[in-house]
Amino acid sequence: MRINTIRSSAASTTVAVNEAVIAAADIAREVQNHAGGSPQQAWTEATRALVIRELLLQRARSLELVAEPRSEDGLRETEEEALIRMLLAAEIRTPTADEASCRRYYQSNLALFRSPDLFEPLHILFKADRADASAYAVAVERGTAVLADVLASPEQFESLARALSDCPSAGEGGRLGQVACGDTTPEFEAALVALEAGQICAEPVLTRYGVHIVRLDRKVAGQTRPFEQVRDRIAHYLEESSWRRAVAQYVGLLAGQARIQGFDMPGAAHSGSTSPLVQ
Repeated sequence: MRINTIRSSAASTTVAVNEAVIAAADIAREVQNHAGGSPQQAWTEATRALVIRELLLQRARSLELVAEPRSEDGLRETEEEALIRMLLAAEIRTPTADEASCRRYYQSNLALFRSPDLFEPLHILFKADRADASAYAVAVERGTAVLADVLASPEQFESLARALSDCPSAGEGGRLGQVACGDTTPEFEAALVALEAGQICAEPVLTRYGVHIVRLDRKVAGQTRPFEQVRDRIAHYLEESSWRRAVAQYVGLLAGQARIQGFDMPGAAHSGSTSPLVQ
């Protein structure tokens, strides 16, 4: 469904916050900031964003805040952006992440602070499209035969890679440099993880690129970064998370005190029917 079709469907539904109408044209312009989902999801998210903005602006004006726009990197806030920033600064207080909170998060999420394992593999690739069954079968046959030669004479690996591999790494004797988990296909990665340094995989590795003969030259185990190195990052994350939760609760409180028409905001007092676009 196209945006203009959704807009046409919503034309008969008025969206308003305490009688302040949010025009469909404004929602259509806001949609560009919410791309990624379906057109209907984008329209819904755009409407929600404008309803929240109107709630915040009405609150700021009720407190008689005077906008003081800031400039940064050559960009200047609009008066509405300044009002919302000042309102949230005035009405929301969140705690600073203390040492104990940061350490608890660190101990509970050690995997987040571990550097990845690094592998230094070599391979010989017999390139084939997996969708071409006959070509892939030939690649498996070639790979199996060459693997037998490699296992019998491991010192031949690099010379065979230079002579036979269909990968650009052939010029380097099949060396792929350092790779981490996620850098290769799942099948190739599974083979690397199972190998010890200096070991050749006993079976050809089958991936969407073809058939690989794999040797692991070196593995560098990841290390957990010390708490002191990541403390500031953890504190920033915890404080940002606390701020976001507080803002969501604050918006929910404002919505609960408002009359919102044509859009479903949790906790809000409603007037009129809810738009079918947000069911």
